[in-house]
Amino acid sequence: MYARPNGLDHARVGLVVGKKVAKRAVRRNYIKRCVREWFRLNQQELGGVDYVVRAKTAFAREQRAEAVTALSALFAKLARCRASSSS
Repeated sequence: MYARPNGLDHARVGLVVGKKVAKRAVRRNYIKRCVREWFRLNQQELGGVDYVVRAKTAFAREQRAEAVTALSALFAKLARCRASSSS
């Protein structure tokens, strides 16, 4: 995941899910939909930052909860790093 301030009052997200992660477009699109939905629900807390999420491993419907938990942890870790670097 990458982040950079965007100068706006809301966050934006970009997604990268390559063919090496998931061969079928259906699986890649599912991963992107899950990340976008999490982002939509949590966008207000993220502030004016552009995020680029790069998937490294694929997940299926059964692992969705684990993937969302990992994504939340990554965003929280990134927020802590940004807060400590701006202090």
